[in-house]
Amino acid sequence: MTEPIPFPKMSPSSEPQAPVLLSVTDLKVHFPRPRSSFGAAPEVVRAVDGVNFEVRRGTTLAVVGESGSGKTTTALAVMRLAPITSGSVRLGVTDLSLLPDEAMRQARRRVQMIFQDPYSSLNPRQRVGEAVRAPLDLMNIGTKTERAARVDELFTAVGLRPEQQQLFPHQFSGGQRQRINIARALATNPELVVCDEPVSALDIAIRAQILNLLARLQRELGLTYLFISHDMAVVEHICDEIAVMYLGQIVERAPRQTFFSRPLHPYSVALMSAVPTVKGGRSRAAQRIKLAGDPPSPINPPAGCRFAGRCPAAGPGCDQPQTLREVQRGHWVACHRVESVAGLPTGPLQLPAAA
Repeated sequence: MTEPIPFPKMSPSSEPQAPVLLSVTDLKVHFPRPRSSFGAAPEVVRAVDGVNFEVRRGTTLAVVGESGSGKTTTALAVMRLAPITSGSVRLGVTDLSLLPDEAMRQARRRVQMIFQDPYSSLNPRQRVGEAVRAPLDLMNIGTKTERAARVDELFTAVGLRPEQQQLFPHQFSGGQRQRINIARALATNPELVVCDEPVSALDIAIRAQILNLLARLQRELGLTYLFISHDMAVVEHICDEIAVMYLGQIVERAPRQTFFSRPLHPYSVALMSAVPTVKGGRSRAAQRIKLAGDPPSPINPPAGCRFAGRCPAAGPGCDQPQTLREVQRGHWVACHRVESVAGLPTGPLQLPAAA
């Protein structure tokens, strides 16, 4: 039995600076496929193919992209729930990618995950109080009395009543279930919380409540979020920095205000042009940048720019591999057609103007 660990009080972070908490370097997650026939060459799905990013303590990095871009696989690899083919995932000074199973189990005190579906992520036969207490029981943290007090504290922190611990998941709404999942993720007092589309399965009216809850908890507890989403409106509300993924690679990374005021990569511009807006109405919708075709297969991605086959601005040089380069302080883009005009970077495509 391990030594009981006292629970720290829920209080704001006192750190004067924001050092890097999570550092992902050249992360690759490749899944081998069975041979289609005898003698056929083996195939590999390159779900994540050379991803690099950092998340500073107390901030939120949002990873966005369409379905199949590799954003959820990246999140699972950070949690060591997907096998890492190569690269490193460092939490502080600890390289999670090198930890053996038992050491990784202990490291999960520091990193927890909120899953997308608030329904399937809870055991329907387990009382919700037991579900929130489960991480403490599994990791043998604290005494029985301390665990009970911690669960009471967590229910109050996420806006639920402590007496609701005796209820089962089916007795709660979707928003309440996600609050329970958030409470469970916070049970071990983690430094990093990986949020895998935590509001996509909720009604529009409930999404704002959960996002405001996550923002409040971040302020009060000094949490760091890796936030996976495909909803640009949600991302704009909660993130400090944004990384855009396409076919297993990051094509643009920038601070929130910089990105939403001036996206540079053609894929980012196309994503932003698809965001519904009140201003501009039908005229802006008619100017929406429409992408042709489907993304290439991650089994056999193009040798050059992976977006070139669908890019409205593709031209000479796009058949060469593109690497992220810093075109403005903190703004990285993997597109050789991004240029500097009057000291400011400009992309080959522009967002449709709002009327």
